[in-house]
Amino acid sequence: MVDGILRLIPAAKVGHVGLYRDPETLKPVEYYIKLPSDIQERELIVIDPMLATGGSANDAIASLKKRGATNIKLMCLIAAPEGVEMIQKEHPDVDIYLGALDEKLNEKGYIVPGLGDAGDRLFGTK
Repeated sequence: MVDGILRLIPAAKVGHVGLYRDPETLKPVEYYIKLPSDIQERELIVIDPMLATGGSANDAIASLKKRGATNIKLMCLIAAPEGVEMIQKEHPDVDIYLGALDEKLNEKGYIVPGLGDAGDRLFGTK
C-alpha cells in the first residue's frame, strides 16, 4: 500500500510504526517506531491493510499523537465494523478511508469473510 501512496504523493515522507497482534491476547505490541522529525507539521496517513479489532491502528494513532501529530487519517483495504467503531470512539478526529467493509469478526478476531492474516500473506508465514 505504501508504494501505491508514494506513486500518488511522490514527495511524501515515510515513517514506520511496527506493531504485531499477540495471538493469545489479540492486543497490539509495538516493536519499532521511526518517524520523520516534523510530524507535528504534516498530514499523516496511517496505512493498515486490514482493520480488524482496531487495536493496532488505535495504538499506532495514539503513538503518533503522543509524539505531537494532530492531522491524522487512516487508510485500510478492508475492515470489520468492530474496528471502525473502535477508531471512531477512541479517535473521533481521525477520518477513516476503506476499500471495503466486511461483515464482522470471528472468535479469533479475524475479519469475516476477510482475506486471512495480512502478515502471513505478505511474508508467506503460518
